[in-house]
Amino acid sequence: MKKKPLEFRHIKFIFLKLVLILFLMSVLWVLLYRWVAPPVTLHMMQRRAEAGTAGKENPQINYRFVTLEEMSQQLPLAVVASEDQRFLQHSGFDFDAIWDAFKRNQEGKNIRGGSTISQQVAKNVFLWHGRSYLRKAVEAYFTFLIELLWGKQRILEVYLNIAEMGDGVFGVEAAAQKYFRKPAKDLKRQQAALLAAVLPNPLKYSAQNPSSFVRRRRTRIARAMGYLGGTTYIKPILPKEEEK
Repeated sequence: MKKKPLEFRHIKFIFLKLVLILFLMSVLWVLLYRWVAPPVTLHMMQRRAEAGTAGKENPQINYRFVTLEEMSQQLPLAVVASEDQRFLQHSGFDFDAIWDAFKRNQEGKNIRGGSTISQQVAKNVFLWHGRSYLRKAVEAYFTFLIELLWGKQRILEVYLNIAEMGDGVFGVEAAAQKYFRKPAKDLKRQQAALLAAVLPNPLKYSAQNPSSFVRRRRTRIARAMGYLGGTTYIKPILPKEEEK
C-alpha cells in the first residue's frame, strides 16, 4: 500500500523533468534561429515528401535565405499590407481578426483564418501543418516565444524567406529569381504586391501566370501599400541604415 504514493511521486517527477527538458529545448531552438537562418523547415520537408508521393521526379525545394537589407523594402510592406496590417501593433495575436474569422466561418462565408504573420512563422518553421487543438496550442506557445525572443524585425525577415510562393518555391529571393529573373533587392511595388497576392494558396495561384483574380488582388494590395503610407510605415522595424 505504501508503494503507490512513491510510484506516483516518481512518475510525477519524471513527467515534470520531461516538461522542463522540452521547454529548454524549445527555447534554445528559437534562440538559435534568432541569429541563424533555418536550413530547412518542417513545411518544406512536408511539401517535398508530398511531391515525391505524387510521383514528381526529383522534387526540389527552391530556397535561399536573404536578410532584410538584401531585399526591396516593397516586399515587407507588401506582405504586411496583404497578410497582417496590424503586425506592428499586436504582440503576436490579432484577436479582432481571429473573432472576425470565427464569425465568418460560422456563417459559412469565405472560410478563412485569422492568423498573424507571427503565427504563420511559428507554424511553418517549428510545426507540422494540420488542424487540431493541440497544434494550435503549440503554435500559440511558439508565437509567444518568437515575439519575446526575436522581435518584429526578425519575425518579418524569417517570414519573407520561408513563405511558400509557388510549387516548391520558398522565400522572396527564390521567387524573384524564378518569376522576374532579378534579385529580391530590385523588385518594385507591383512585383512585390504580385508575390504577396499568391500567399493565401501558392499551389493554386501563380505569380508566373497570374489569373484575373490574382491580378485584381495585386492591385488591391498595391493600393493598400499606398494607404499605409508606403515604406515609411515599416521603417520602425527595418534595419537602421548606417550613417555615411
